[in-house]
Amino acid sequence: MVMIRIRAGAPRGVRPGAVFLAVSTCTGLFLHARRAMLRELRQARAVAGAAQSVLLRPLPPRVADLDVAAAQLSADPGAAVGGDLYEVIPTEHGVRIVMGDVRGHGLAALGTAATVLGSFREAAHDEADLAGVLRRLDRALARHQRARDDAREAAAAEDFVTVLLAEIAADGTLLALNCGHPWPYRLGGGTATPVSRREPLPPLGLFPLPSRLPVAELGRLLPAETLLLHTDGVEDARDARGRFFPLGTVLAQTARAGPLSAQSVLRAVFTRLLGHTGHRRADDAAVLVVQRRP
Repeated sequence: MVMIRIRAGAPRGVRPGAVFLAVSTCTGLFLHARRAMLRELRQARAVAGAAQSVLLRPLPPRVADLDVAAAQLSADPGAAVGGDLYEVIPTEHGVRIVMGDVRGHGLAALGTAATVLGSFREAAHDEADLAGVLRRLDRALARHQRARDDAREAAAAEDFVTVLLAEIAADGTLLALNCGHPWPYRLGGGTATPVSRREPLPPLGLFPLPSRLPVAELGRLLPAETLLLHTDGVEDARDARGRFFPLGTVLAQTARAGPLSAQSVLRAVFTRLLGHTGHRRADDAAVLVVQRRP
């Protein structure tokens, strides 16, 4: 209760007890409204977390001849919701992988992430090559942008997604298409290096795709070699002094320490990442690790 002192010059007819009662009532109403808002916020976060778990469903520990491990951290400390997305699907064309990062994070990114993931889960089976898969994703995103624009929710021109598509054949042959996303790292033989350094295409949603799509041929993923895909929230994470997270160095140290497993690589990266940032993040961060079994 808030205590108010009534001065000697208070208006006639105003009783101190009435003032205390009014203040007490207002305080009670404020606390009740605050509790109601907190309940609604917790419920909204729970619903968003459930939607995220359905959208970004847990990956199986093994897909074809690949061991798989993945995790995502949201920049929003109050909800397990982010704009990063990933999926691994075995198809007749090989194991197909998508790693993406929707502009922004939190609840606003869920719809766009759902559009991209839903399109990939169908196109991965239907399309004979990665170029066809990417064009399907691009068309789905364009439809989503038009729908948002018509609903006046947000400027569709501001929606974009960085996307990396990868395909691993039965013999380990590795192909990739990159639209504005960080290239994966390959770990093996005590080393960790990016699979490519070529300039990627622009992110999806900013410009039309070119008539010819440059599918990168990245050699073979050998037995016991590991491929680590990540979003830019990993390498862009900063410590208290503003220094970026040294992902390449961490992976090289992990590769030299051996023996490697998909889970051990994932655990090493996130342990070092959380230690580097002090559990404070400005962007979502996702890591997907696949290792070809011996």
